[in-house]
Amino acid sequence: MTEVLSQNEIDQLLNAINAGDTEAEDFKPAADIRKVKIYDFKRPDKFSKEQIRTVSIMHETFARLTTTALSASLRSMVHVHVASVDQLTYEEFIRSIPTPTTLAIINMDPLKGNAILEIDPAITFSIIDRLFGGTGEGTKAQHELTDIETSVMEGIIVRILGNMREAWTTVIDLRPRLGQIDTNPQFAQIVPPTEMVVLVTLETKVGEVEGMMNFCIPYLTIEPIIGKLSAQFWYSSVRRGTTTENLNILKEKLASVDVNVVAEIGTIQVSVRDVLALQAGDVISLYNTRVGDPYSLNIGNKKKFLCRPGVIGKKMAVQVIKKIAEFKQEDFIEIASEGDETI
Repeated sequence: MTEVLSQNEIDQLLNAINAGDTEAEDFKPAADIRKVKIYDFKRPDKFSKEQIRTVSIMHETFARLTTTALSASLRSMVHVHVASVDQLTYEEFIRSIPTPTTLAIINMDPLKGNAILEIDPAITFSIIDRLFGGTGEGTKAQHELTDIETSVMEGIIVRILGNMREAWTTVIDLRPRLGQIDTNPQFAQIVPPTEMVVLVTLETKVGEVEGMMNFCIPYLTIEPIIGKLSAQFWYSSVRRGTTTENLNILKEKLASVDVNVVAEIGTIQVSVRDVLALQAGDVISLYNTRVGDPYSLNIGNKKKFLCRPGVIGKKMAVQVIKKIAEFKQEDFIEIASEGDETI
């Protein structure tokens, strides 16, 4: 910051120079010192700090959901949180993980390419021990997973991927799918060794056992949505709430929900004894219902239309003749929840 001298200070400087006490050369402007930042062309930074921060926020949500899911599955205290988010080459990531380990190849549909979820062996065997009825201490002797252990971990990883989809929902409708599980990092060559990746490191604690889970996403995979990993897009998505696009999606989903439609002829209260005594040919007198009166067409437990009975071919049918009342939004949601499908 440049300091502005007062008139009195300027006069004192001129007097000092005229008196010979100070040389003019002593007041040369300061040299322009620039900070030099080292840049490695072999490792170009492809993710900005803002994008790294957004990835971190997304996976903090993922960590909270995973904490809840694993705690319920293992019936034990589980804690997962984001330790760091870094960008490095794929070769550096492969060299940093132990052998053998649990490497899950994840298909990142609709994004192209794959990602890797690596689970520390200590955490893997603690989960397996807990699911097999043990205390969750795991084993110190590391070995490759057996077929049964692999099947158990597949179930855990599939459940974790459901949390990942929910954590990414503000950016993209991600549908991650488990491809295969490997134990040797050298066999998991999803991208060239020099390709840049973003590595999300999650500190994980199962009972008293601590370890790491690493989620490795190549730049080539995440490149199509890299523009959405900005604070502006992220917070606008969070604040967006209900938009026209979201409403259209909701209407589309509601349109495919099955609900019960019942044509009600009339009502009557009878005792169980009378119901048990009913025979073929018996006549039941209904309340306030006459021959020729329209039926009530109910959707769920709501009266919606008036209708008349008839047939179409060999099938019984009703003809809608009048709408009784307009549905409120909460009425429709209540009816939809009673259908065969869930929203």
